[in-house]
Amino acid sequence: MRWKRTIQLLDVHCEGEIGKVAIGGVPKIPGNTIAEQLHHINTVDDSLRRFLCLEPRAASIGSVNLLVPAKRPEADAGFIILQADQAHAMSGSNSICVTTALLESGIVEMKEPETVVMLDTAAGLVKATATCRDGRCERVKLTMTPSFVQALDVAVDTPQWGTIKVDLCYGGIFYALVDVHQIGTTIEKANARAIVEAGMIIKDIVNRTIPTVHPEIPEISGVAYVMFRSTEADGTVRTCTTMWPGRVDRSPCGTGSSANLATLHARGLAKPGDVFKSRSIIGSEFEVGLDSVTEVAGRPAIIPTISGRGWTFGLHQVALDPFDPLADGFALTDTWGPQAGEIR
Repeated sequence: MRWKRTIQLLDVHCEGEIGKVAIGGVPKIPGNTIAEQLHHINTVDDSLRRFLCLEPRAASIGSVNLLVPAKRPEADAGFIILQADQAHAMSGSNSICVTTALLESGIVEMKEPETVVMLDTAAGLVKATATCRDGRCERVKLTMTPSFVQALDVAVDTPQWGTIKVDLCYGGIFYALVDVHQIGTTIEKANARAIVEAGMIIKDIVNRTIPTVHPEIPEISGVAYVMFRSTEADGTVRTCTTMWPGRVDRSPCGTGSSANLATLHARGLAKPGDVFKSRSIIGSEFEVGLDSVTEVAGRPAIIPTISGRGWTFGLHQVALDPFDPLADGFALTDTWGPQAGEIR
């Protein structure tokens, strides 16, 4: 076999959401910061993303996390999240997957009962505090990057549901947060397809009409996801984050839960020291805490914490045959959803 490229992937999931970790064979990516490397993938050369995230080498679910050398001296490792649409700056579930992979593979030495791993991301430094026992990473608590509200109760006109209200917030990436009752459904497994199609419609409208750019990190712009939410009888926030081109996050979504926590704080419903639960569409849970308050470019912000679990379940190598006519990858609407037709 004469492969043009080989990359070793450790299979990991966090509370049901797959976040494979590229632990070997990752090529050098230009950029002096992780944010610049993210920008390079999204604007200059997306071949690695397509290779790892599109068919025939990948499926419609999950992400691939590229381990890269940290740019900040205090960090143990850097990583970039690759998904079907683009590279993303930050993810709570993927941070837990990466931490689990680093420790259980031995890339970072595991110390029991607790190991602190500093992660360099395009959104900033993330502190991962891992509870470890018998050679296993049992739980990871993330101290996230600052989250803030851009605007609450923004009126968005839709052809399907009339005028709905969304909260535009940043939790490591930008979100449009929508109370799910506004689209006439509930967050249940059976409703996943209807929810994700609604999310794609709302995301398109918001990004066409409302600009969003991080005030300090210009490489992070635009609403990445629409997260639907509801509150259950026990006070738990039920979440469902919709991802292009047509799937939902299986985990409770760390960055989305962080963004939602910023809305609770802005509305006077959360204060430092408070801890909430976020529950996913499949019933898995994160603990979401408000660590402290801060500012981002003069606007109020919070430091959230996210606690969840990751599991390794496989190890494999993906390769590219230099004669493969499908090297650029593809996606079909039968499994990826209607928006897959936009992939080129």
